[in-house]
Amino acid sequence: MPDTLSKQQKAPEQEKANELSHLNQHGEANMVDVSEKQTTTRVAQAQAIITMTPHTLSLISEGKHAKGDVFGVARIAGIQAAKKCSDLIPLCHPLMLTKVGVEFEILPELNAVKVIALCKLSGKTGVEMEALTAASVAALTLFDMCKAADPAMVISDIKVLEKVGGKSGHFTNP
Repeated sequence: MPDTLSKQQKAPEQEKANELSHLNQHGEANMVDVSEKQTTTRVAQAQAIITMTPHTLSLISEGKHAKGDVFGVARIAGIQAAKKCSDLIPLCHPLMLTKVGVEFEILPELNAVKVIALCKLSGKTGVEMEALTAASVAALTLFDMCKAADPAMVISDIKVLEKVGGKSGHFTNP
């Protein structure tokens, strides 16, 4: 069917497409041009939760897992993942991270571990994707190291907890 909409009728659709910054005026994927943005300190914190059996949680929290320091390996995996985010997510900018931290919080009441990742830099674009990638890969590493003992583990609740810096300012996830 031929396109019979006038340019005037297309304007609201184009405005919506422009709200998604990774789409150009034609609705095609593109990398956002950040060259005119101001350099500011930007920080993002993200989480992932991995739920497991009480026995598996006990093994890793007491350091008795046969594979050794499960948290240490997962921490390094999360840090490496943050540094490789632009290799994994096609439209992410390669960033010069100045800080990546990955911490673990045991949630005994949920038989779970909360992975909390923090990424920081001084730059022109945010670090939310890097923090999300770090938390996700750290949780995946916990899964990988414990899957023989507990193949039914569940990774969930991956989200940005907080971000600071840039034009949009401070965001805290309720």
